[in-house]
Amino acid sequence: MGVEGTMEYISDFLKQRKRKKKKQMQTVALRVARIDCEGCERKIKHILSGVKGVKSVDVDMKLQKVTVMGYVDPKKVLEAAKSTKKKVELWPYVPYTMVANPYISQAYDKKAPPNMARKVPDTASVNETTVDDSYTIMFSDENPNSCFIM
Repeated sequence: MGVEGTMEYISDFLKQRKRKKKKQMQTVALRVARIDCEGCERKIKHILSGVKGVKSVDVDMKLQKVTVMGYVDPKKVLEAAKSTKKKVELWPYVPYTMVANPYISQAYDKKAPPNMARKVPDTASVNETTVDDSYTIMFSDENPNSCFIM
């Protein structure tokens, strides 16, 4: 293994070390149910700030929203938040303008913040709603008996 083999070994070793990438700065938004008091807020902040890579934790009690910023993995943040014994999920809401049909049954949520709807896949359509077609046909203009019903 002469000098060439040693140099090749060292260069391969250094290349492997450089491949390890640093995590990207991320913002993870969570919906945490029952943030009632400042004690709950403090408990959540304390637990989430202990996760490796967290730079800041912001808790909004009114919206029941927790925002975590840092070099973190969303799954680890979610696991840490679940250790508070509260119902936790990733922030499910997006602005109405981002949803194709904001009033279908999957997207509409009474508990959503103002001007927000639940995030649903684009494959969801109006046909998947809970409205029965027989009621819409009953009151349509094409039905000759509709004035009799009204």
